[in-house]
Amino acid sequence: MASSQRTGLLVLLLTVTAYIPMPGAAFYLPGLAPVSFCEPGKETEGCKTDIELFVNRLDSVESVLPYEYTAFDFCPSKEGKRPTENLGQVLFGERIEPSPYKFRFKENKKCEDVCVKKYTPDQQSKQKLEFLKKSMLLNYQHHWIVDNMPVTWCYEVEEKQKFCNPGFPIGCYITEDGHPKDACVINSEFHERDTYYIFNHVDITIYYHVVEDEAKGSRLVAAKLEPRSYRHTHSDKADCSGPPMEIKNGKDDLEIRYTYSVTFEEEKNIRWASRWDYILESMPHTHIQWFSIMNSLVIVLFLSGMVAMIMLRTLHKDIARYNQMDSAEDAQEEFGWKLVHGDIFRPPRKGMLLSVFLGSGAQILIMTFVTLFFACLGFLSPANRGALMTCAVVLWVLLGTPAGYVASRFYKSFGGEKWKTNVLLTAFLCPGIVFADFFLMNLILWGEGSSAAIPFGTLVAILALWFCISVPLTFVGAYFGFKKNAIEHPVRTNQIPRQIPEQSFYTKPLPGIIMGGILPFGCIFIQLFFILNSIWSHQMYYMFGFLFLVFIILVITCSEATILLCYFHLCAEDYHWQWRSFLTSGFTAVYFLVYAVHYFYSKLQITGTASTFLYFGYTMIMVLIFFLFTGTIGFFACFWFVTKIYSVVKVD
Repeated sequence: MASSQRTGLLVLLLTVTAYIPMPGAAFYLPGLAPVSFCEPGKETEGCKTDIELFVNRLDSVESVLPYEYTAFDFCPSKEGKRPTENLGQVLFGERIEPSPYKFRFKENKKCEDVCVKKYTPDQQSKQKLEFLKKSMLLNYQHHWIVDNMPVTWCYEVEEKQKFCNPGFPIGCYITEDGHPKDACVINSEFHERDTYYIFNHVDITIYYHVVEDEAKGSRLVAAKLEPRSYRHTHSDKADCSGPPMEIKNGKDDLEIRYTYSVTFEEEKNIRWASRWDYILESMPHTHIQWFSIMNSLVIVLFLSGMVAMIMLRTLHKDIARYNQMDSAEDAQEEFGWKLVHGDIFRPPRKGMLLSVFLGSGAQILIMTFVTLFFACLGFLSPANRGALMTCAVVLWVLLGTPAGYVASRFYKSFGGEKWKTNVLLTAFLCPGIVFADFFLMNLILWGEGSSAAIPFGTLVAILALWFCISVPLTFVGAYFGFKKNAIEHPVRTNQIPRQIPEQSFYTKPLPGIIMGGILPFGCIFIQLFFILNSIWSHQMYYMFGFLFLVFIILVITCSEATILLCYFHLCAEDYHWQWRSFLTSGFTAVYFLVYAVHYFYSKLQITGTASTFLYFGYTMIMVLIFFLFTGTIGFFACFWFVTKIYSVVKVD
């Protein structure tokens, strides 16, 4: 799989590289159409004057629990229709709602009143304020959307670099020691100890680009804001003046007035197709240097090529030597991997479980490949919210047929006869484990009142997709798999199993399995860091071109590492290769788990029992999927290798 297709791989790499998003390039054109805006009184067909601002769920890097906008007692929207969310958005906990902030194109507004929230010493008000203060302490962030584009908060970080965050904080907290926490650092007026400051005012700037044909109107290319905190000295109207709005632990009545200002500016240098670039270029930890990533890829490819070349040369000598043995004396002196030809295709123990794992792994492998391919073409970019998860789930459901077919074919070749049990396990075992874990996590989210909790209707829809589409398709695949003849092997299997000689430490199963996962994990850990950042630090992931390259290299590396270790074990006359090949590359998932634990303690600031439990619960789902994915790659590669070498050697 790895060595004989090197030329094809080079062509594939060059093709995929053409789709890798370059900074400043338009990368999300497919599937999205621009919206034009006109000044009031100059409306034309297909040109809007009203600009809607939507609010999304609020999240924090210090908590896994996101919450809906309405949970924080902010100003509600009196009108507006909630946009329809796709399956991926619901699964990721997005809850987009209309906001009370209303704009008209090119109409600037100064200190516009939104609403006033009053809090009294009663129990209900106390609970609302406590929740608000706790959210500031955990640095929960707003996420606003204008024209399907995040409203960003841009500020300077280290070395005067500008970072544009697709969210902004609710407020901030000054500790009892006088240390500003998080967003309080940017404002010197925040200095009162043990005090919460709420951002109750935003200065919004919307940038637009005039279309060459002015009759078609203008298009929005950026939306930025600055969060402010004002006490509003006049109680009867908004004046956007006075000291910052403090929330102390007092027993007095509290009144918070929410206001905003909006300004429109023309931007001639940014076009609609590249309006996301300024956000993605400033994302922390995601700006990968081309040279560093390409060096990693070249090193891994070089190592893979060396392994493949050594294998080919050694095998060529072995096959030539075995095929030159003509006399009976030579046959008696057989050694190495030829000696176990009568046992190499002996059915493994627990063949039922292995075949089920292979079926589920094949389903995940095809799903991953197709999803990443579409992502490289730009169809699943950040602009298409929830499209990535929706695509993955739909593909998994529709790929039940390959799962049933692969599981039944290998189960039949293992000599299994309980075909009904095999089909049922393929359809329900691995998906059932994932769903049980997912449902348990959802119960915790329900208990915490988080917006990430999947509604009951969506859970029923997921179960319907599983039982009504995936399961029947799995049965169809299994039907065709069992109808076909068993896989023909190039050599016959002896009736009496051969005794395996005493193995050295390095050829024992466990050391080989542990060593086998190191090289594949070395290929992915850089991308793994960015993926975990995207999931847990709420950063946008858009480097699908790099990810697709790493996927291809992971497949090659898993295959070659497994084949190499399989060859060493066969030379040591150990013919139990089926489970070992699956576990060798599947052990990469164990390194993934260790890295996820390290990431949790070294990179994240997550606090709370519920958030910790959720992190490791979702991580276990990812580890299981990755285990099936990599294990299946290793088994298929080893199966191809063993079939190939025993089909070209003479066996009496």
